[in-house]
Amino acid sequence: MFTGIVEELGEVTAVENLGDSSRFRLRGPVVTENARHGDSIAVNGVCLTVVESGDGEFTADVMAETLDRSSLGALGAGSRVNLERPMALGGRLGGHIVQGHVDGTGTIVERTPSEHWEIVKISLPAALTRYVVEKGSITVDGVSLTVVDAGADHFTISLIPTTLALTTLGIKGPGDPVNLEVDVIAKYVERLLSPAHRAQAEESAR
Repeated sequence: MFTGIVEELGEVTAVENLGDSSRFRLRGPVVTENARHGDSIAVNGVCLTVVESGDGEFTADVMAETLDRSSLGALGAGSRVNLERPMALGGRLGGHIVQGHVDGTGTIVERTPSEHWEIVKISLPAALTRYVVEKGSITVDGVSLTVVDAGADHFTISLIPTTLALTTLGIKGPGDPVNLEVDVIAKYVERLLSPAHRAQAEESAR
């Protein structure tokens, strides 16, 4: 479980193509400080398992399913990435509940800078539109953000200077892909209220 509060702007140091999967090596001295084999680290919002760690770097195997559903397949040596360790029980929930399970990808459409912040418009896959609402939460490349405007095929976010300086959202431009994770609570509510689920529950209660 993550919060979407990025801890570190890391870097991909190597990508090994293994056919139906890839092995990534990433640099992140902060998130690897106490990392061990089997630990989880979110990379651009994708929950990955640490295979090896040391000297401020870690390796992770990325399966075909993850490469197909996220933008990790577009990364190469030198790519900057957002890194976050799992939330510690008893800590503050600074963002919102983030699983690290990407629901789809969007594309940065345009950026509109202002004096102290920047508005970013991102395309939204049709299948995710119903989960995105004005003032709701969404995770973009692992960053917990508040939706400013929710359209039929896009949404906008407002980025403060801290987010621009400490995450990849400060260096990505129009045309760049981003990973999207919608609020899991909205998906559970939809499932529980669906006619098919209600009918199944009623049948089980008989």
